[in-house]
Amino acid sequence: MSKNYLIRLLLFTISILILNNDYYSQNVSKTGTTSANFLEIGVGGYSFGMGGAFVSISDDASALYWNAGGIANLNKNEAIIVHTDWIAETSYDFAGLVIPLNDFGTIGISFQSLSMDDMKVRTIELPEGTGEFFSSSDISIGLSYARKLTERFSIGFSAKYIEQKIWHMKANAFAIDAGTLFKTDLFGGMIIGASISNFGTAMQLSGSDARYYIRVDETKLGSNANIPTSIEMDSWDLPLLMRIGVSTNVIEKENYKFKVAADAVVPNNNYQSLNVGGEFSFIDLIKFRAGYNSLFLEDAEGGFSLGVGVDSNMLLSVATVSFDYGYRDFGRLNNIHTFSLNLKF
Repeated sequence: MSKNYLIRLLLFTISILILNNDYYSQNVSKTGTTSANFLEIGVGGYSFGMGGAFVSISDDASALYWNAGGIANLNKNEAIIVHTDWIAETSYDFAGLVIPLNDFGTIGISFQSLSMDDMKVRTIELPEGTGEFFSSSDISIGLSYARKLTERFSIGFSAKYIEQKIWHMKANAFAIDAGTLFKTDLFGGMIIGASISNFGTAMQLSGSDARYYIRVDETKLGSNANIPTSIEMDSWDLPLLMRIGVSTNVIEKENYKFKVAADAVVPNNNYQSLNVGGEFSFIDLIKFRAGYNSLFLEDAEGGFSLGVGVDSNMLLSVATVSFDYGYRDFGRLNNIHTFSLNLKF
């Protein structure tokens, strides 16, 4: 398969996903039919500012989330910490570490969580609280590997353990991600990226909150009324995400650059949509970003995003620290703010 043929095939796929929205709109969206939806929350102030159009960029440690194939192009060790003030007074956090191993490839580890403050246990009889508190949390731990197959083409994979908890109930699953990046000579070095995320087992809650006691036979005198049994919970698939995107520098001068990116997103729990974004960078020191998330998606909440990034050399150029901030309009819900710190060493 020639490179030109591959490029045409990928561009044709993007066109189908974008222009064929009317076809998908006739189907049921399946919204609310998956578990562990925290896995769909984007990672990093850089990507937030770009409207979530990041699968073909993936040029820092946040690639552990967006496209594992991207970490193969990192030449230094990188660590990233991300904090996001998410909706409904919840907090979303991500941490990742990428270590290049020369000819062996590149490995990475990542951790992400969604958490909230403890809440009162309330009943109809005690609406102000029983004196007990409950909590809810979601976590995912990932191990990634990537390598360059050629100077232009890289591929990567991640294996993840996923867990959700609410009070005394828990569910877990295992999943894999896969991603690729392909650098072309078109349009000033356009990059094409594709990824599939959260392909794995279903999740099913279990725990003591689903246990109660019954009498097996009400007609028999002396039968035991304390036979333990458990409610069997339904199982729910993970939020499978397929992304394909392109990015390129439309302006590239000595002191400034302007980059644009677009991602087509196809989830298993909603209609397909498009994320777009742009970045203006000045002497690779300060960067301004703007984008739009979930274009063409009916009933989407908000979508407009802004961001800024600052790079600084430290320790006599041995290490570089980058700070990124991203903002996203979430419509009727609270607006989202995310902060990320990236260290290259």
